Amino acid sequence: MANVSEHEATAQRASSLVVRAGALSALKLAWGAVATILGVIYTIILAPFAALSAPLFNGHAVTHIGALWSWLIIRTCGIRVEMEGLENVRNTAPCIIVSNHQSFFDIFASLAYLPCEPRFIAKRELMKIPLVGYAMRRAHHLIIDRQAGGQAIRRVLEVTRMGYSIVVFAEGHRYADGRVHEFSEGAAWMAITTKLPIVPMTVSGSGRFFPPGAKVVVPGGRMRIVLGEPIETKGLTSRDRRPLSKRLEDAVRAKLVA
Repeated sequence: MANVSEHEATAQRASSLVVRAGALSALKLAWGAVATILGVIYTIILAPFAALSAPLFNGHAVTHIGALWSWLIIRTCGIRVEMEGLENVRNTAPCIIVSNHQSFFDIFASLAYLPCEPRFIAKRELMKIPLVGYAMRRAHHLIIDRQAGGQAIRRVLEVTRMGYSIVVFAEGHRYADGRVHEFSEGAAWMAITTKLPIVPMTVSGSGRFFPPGAKVVVPGGRMRIVLGEPIETKGLTSRDRRPLSKRLEDAVRAKLVA
């Protein structure tokens, strides 16, 4: 009888744990849904202010709105962002920052916490979004066409002379598998041609918050960003583009946390 009672007690505890886990999962899903909706609301509210302020002060006013927007999303989602090596950008900007890319939260964290005014290499599709696209263009986010050659580089120089640093996600796509994929040579080409210093940035953990196919945010948790020591590009030529890309890829991979 004692063995039967002990078995029943164990089964009841296991059942209780399953129910509790299910309840927590449902609560987290609800949190994620609410956080996603609030993120859209933050965008709807702040996009007009970004668009109105974009023509002012060479777009610098948008930096503060972008930082607020990103901070609100991160806080609402209950995500803790750990930053390391901020001095490597603070003492180097303007510069080129090259990073791996796991999710949208890489952008949010960069806007909210980097000690510089980051501008991104954006997809053309984003520029078609009403208000958002206008604000991005006027705030000097970039669409770079390497076929444009000197014109593209002049545009990069123009933006950096305004005090902006340029963030490049060198893998070309988002990857949530916890690995660093092959870097394209675009960031190295940009840095070598402009003679700007280039800083490797490693993002870990953000892929869990919005994995491929997800409809809502997976809230709670921690992500980590590590900024490596800047690499000078003065004296480098186009022949150094591939070795520099590999060096950056290895530096980012070395700081990745699974």
